[in-house]
Amino acid sequence: MGSSFSCCGDEKVEEGPNNEMGGENSWRIFTYKELYAATNGFSENNKLGEGGFGSVYWGKTSDGLQIAVKKLKSMNSKAEMEFAVEVEVLGRVRHKNLLGLRGYCVGNEQRLIVYDYMPNLSLLSHLHGHLSKEVQLDWKKRMKVAIGSAEGLSYLHHEVTPHIIHRDIKASNVLLDSNFEPLVADFGFAKLIPEGVSHMTTRVKGTLGYLAPEYAMWGKVSESCDVYSFGILLLELITGRKPIEKLPNGIKRTITEWVEPMIAKEKFKDLVDPKLKGNFDEFQLRQSIRVAALCVQSEPDKRPMMKEVVSILKGEEVNFVKVNQNLRIQSIKYGDDLMAMDQASDQDDDQSSDQGNESSVYGVFGAMEMQKMQDPYKRFGEK
Repeated sequence: MGSSFSCCGDEKVEEGPNNEMGGENSWRIFTYKELYAATNGFSENNKLGEGGFGSVYWGKTSDGLQIAVKKLKSMNSKAEMEFAVEVEVLGRVRHKNLLGLRGYCVGNEQRLIVYDYMPNLSLLSHLHGHLSKEVQLDWKKRMKVAIGSAEGLSYLHHEVTPHIIHRDIKASNVLLDSNFEPLVADFGFAKLIPEGVSHMTTRVKGTLGYLAPEYAMWGKVSESCDVYSFGILLLELITGRKPIEKLPNGIKRTITEWVEPMIAKEKFKDLVDPKLKGNFDEFQLRQSIRVAALCVQSEPDKRPMMKEVVSILKGEEVNFVKVNQNLRIQSIKYGDDLMAMDQASDQDDDQSSDQGNESSVYGVFGAMEMQKMQDPYKRFGEK
């Protein structure tokens, strides 16, 4: 009987070509035995997060590299497709603000994807999770996260061929490295758009609260859907509020409904996350809110392209006519049937302290923690 560790091959196969980042994103095929050892046998103490399709574990390879290993839960056709899409997309992309592929493992019963471990975890952890009270994300870091995430999306939309729509931009899918540089992650829902195709109609995937109305209601997907999601993410960065909140009376309110009246009256300072205690750049605040308002316009053709978003956030001149006009946004309410499917705000009331539940709600990179993890290659008694 063959070893259960041989499913992903016995040899380390170097694959990834050198790239603009000096070859740092080269990838290889891992053996299951390597990943099993690196994660202490996929120990619960090493688990970073959990989603509907699997779990992510922290690990450390024999040569000292810290990694995050996504292990798919089941091998049905849906999981197989998402695995194939993510590996294909990650193999194509080379950008400092996109979480690249470190490697993968494939076998009859196992599918695992290996990434670099991000020591500052996810944006979700800092805005709404266990790190939120520490307020490590000051205004300057938030703008860094906004610009970097926008640059990563701009690369997907405008530079890589064929163009790529992410389809699941949200706080748990923006990871932060040791310098709080953002890396957009989780490409399992990504869609490759052939040249000359402006939009496609497809099955709706993603996270309620971030979904563009035309996508949530009719399944029409284009780069503009990512723009809308980014607008929600930007509002989240500015305000510290969640995309959908459950009010004391049980009614659910989207972040656009909350900001709409204040944007109309240009009460921009009232929108800023109170945890920042008034420490923000007023010019950047106005530009960021204007960008967010443009991104969440209900009509897709009224939204800017991501390369325009990057330029506006950087304070560069942009030939986008509405940037300097007084802005209003018209909040789009999701239908009752969609709102009934919202789990995140439902769990805020009675499970807010349960990190396991938070990670399952917000995705596989949700409430990541690293407090119990043990170095699998550190000898007992070694200081």
